[in-house]
Amino acid sequence: MAESNVPTAKPKKPAARPESRLAMVRRARKINRELAEVYPYAHPELDFRNPFELLVATVLSAQTTDLRVNQTTPALFAKYPTPEDLAAAVPEEVEELIRPTGFFRAKTKSIMGLATAIRDDFGGEVPGRLDDLVTLPGVGRKTAFVVLGNAFGVPGITVDTHFMRLVRRWKWTEQEDPVKVEAEIATIFPKSEWTMLSHRVIFHGRRICHARKPACGACPIAPLCPAYGEGETDPEKARKLLKYEKGGYPGQRLNPPPDYPGIPASPLGAGA
Repeated sequence: MAESNVPTAKPKKPAARPESRLAMVRRARKINRELAEVYPYAHPELDFRNPFELLVATVLSAQTTDLRVNQTTPALFAKYPTPEDLAAAVPEEVEELIRPTGFFRAKTKSIMGLATAIRDDFGGEVPGRLDDLVTLPGVGRKTAFVVLGNAFGVPGITVDTHFMRLVRRWKWTEQEDPVKVEAEIATIFPKSEWTMLSHRVIFHGRRICHARKPACGACPIAPLCPAYGEGETDPEKARKLLKYEKGGYPGQRLNPPPDYPGIPASPLGAGA
């Protein structure tokens, strides 16, 4: 019998089995350990000397870069070093000082409002409890956890745009609401890791795993990433996409911690 010319259908590959919850948790914790090695110097990228300065700087950081905030706050805190000083300020003068951060009228209302509340309701001291912080004007859970984790040593998960993007790319969660994301991620990691996990993920999102064009080919956790290939996979091209110290450029802080490996940023009007 003559052989048939009809091509034989290739056998289908078996569908990949969905990742179990246990496997996802193990992969997530391994990513955290890898990021701890890549960013041993991870830190908040806002310059601050006390809880009040961190709180104000975090509110100002909405819709702008930490760099622009760091370039703006020295003059602001020189003139208004305490909540009492800021609460008694002339709004138009505050607006002019924080104008470079954008949305300066709304931000002036928020920071003067929170300064007034701290003066009147908390004895002039920034409160160290979540329930108290979120009562302040312009302060939501994200801002509160930044202050709690970095000024008071209280563990917290900071769900900013970078954190949200990466934990969804890594399939740690499918949630889109920040509060639900925070709750789900909190079940994956011990509480002691929450603050540093936030720094590491945000560092990675700013430097390598960018929103529009992640540098997949230069990513140290590529083998653990289910979204590998969404960005540039060629190592040489990917390296050109790296930002901040990974690409040899200044970071966001004018006064970074001593162990920061990059170049400090420049003051406002001095470039960078």
